[in-house]
Formats: sequence, structure tokens, C-alpha cells
Amino acid sequence: MKLLALLLVLALAWSAGLWAFGQRVAASTPAPDPPEADGIVALTGASSMRIAAAMQLLQDGDAKRLLISGVNRDTSRADVREAARAAGDVWDCCVDLGFEATSTEGNATETAGWVRRRRYRSLVVVTSDYHMPRSLLELHAALPGVRLYAYPVATDTVDAHHWWRDDAYARRMAVEYCKYLAVLGRNLVLELGAERHAGAPGAEGNGLQVENAT
Repeated sequence: MKLLALLLVLALAWSAGLWAFGQRVAASTPAPDPPEADGIVALTGASSMRIAAAMQLLQDGDAKRLLISGVNRDTSRADVREAARAAGDVWDCCVDLGFEATSTEGNATETAGWVRRRRYRSLVVVTSDYHMPRSLLELHAALPGVRLYAYPVATDTVDAHHWWRDDAYARRMAVEYCKYLAVLGRNLVLELGAERHAGAPGAEGNGLQVENAT
């Protein structure tokens, strides 16, 4: 009986967390105009609306340059330009394509390299509304010290305002919530491990330094 009660409590807690997660996602759009930043990153996915929204921000002068991360290797630059609905001059001068990332964690790694090479200190993050919480966790972990401005986009992949009414939307939201919890847990474990290592005897003066990304 105790095990059953525990499982019931965990199921209720998970369900409440999922509902709160969905409410957070729903409240995030439409996103206000972000502060001006050094760069913009658009994380590719099922909907090209992410790329188009990021391109519009670049054309509006909200940043100097745009990285589109996670582009399929079989996709040409012309194909991406069409999806982005890009104007010629801005596209030719100020858009970089990243072909390495195949996951959200990969997006963060790819973006971190781009940000460090260009010495950027602030970044507008563009992705689908339901994908934004996990994306920010990954990017914060990969880019400590860099200011991140979320610009979530409502897409046709999930109706975040009525996700519970559709089985496909509900499954996608639930899966995304589970992935979010997994990344949150991983980051907490890594942070605790880093704090424990920093406080261990002999941790100081070992010649190792950790600097914030710039």
C-alpha cells in the first residue's frame, strides 16, 4: 500500500508539473520584442516558423548576426534562405549556418562555439514556445556569463494554449516536459559536483581556471 501511495503521489506531482509547464509555455507567446543583442540563434526543428521569426529580428536590427543551428546536411543554403524568407543583402552578409547539431544539446554546443569565436556577450534565442525552457537550460549550461533573451515562437507543431485537447499535442508536450526534467536534473547534479570539487581540500592553486564565456 505504501508503494502504491508513493506512486500515486509521484503521478500527481508529475501531472501538476506538466500542467504548470504547459501554462508557462502558453503564457510565453506572443513574445515581446527582445532587447538589442550581439547575436541571434535560431534552433531548427519541425517548423520553419522559427527561422523566419529569427530572420525578421535580424532584418529589424535586433542583432548584428544570425546563426541557424542544426541545419540538415542535405539542405542547401538556398533552401534555408527560402524558409527564412530572407532579404538578399542581410542574408548574404550576416547569416551563418550550423550543420553539426542533431539535438538540443548539440545546438547549445554549436552555438557556444559560434558565440565564443565572435566574442559575443548577449544572444537572442529563437525556437518554438514549447521547446524554449529546455533550450535555455542547455544554453545557460554551455554559455555561462552570456546574457540570453528568449524569443519563443508559437508554431503549428503544438497548440500550446489547447495542447490537452489533442492527443498528438499532449504527447509532444508530455515528452518535452520529461526531457526538460532530465536536463534540469543533469544540470543540478553537475552544479553540485562542481561545488563539491571547488570546496575540496587542495582544489585551490591547482592551475585550473574556469572563465565565463565572452
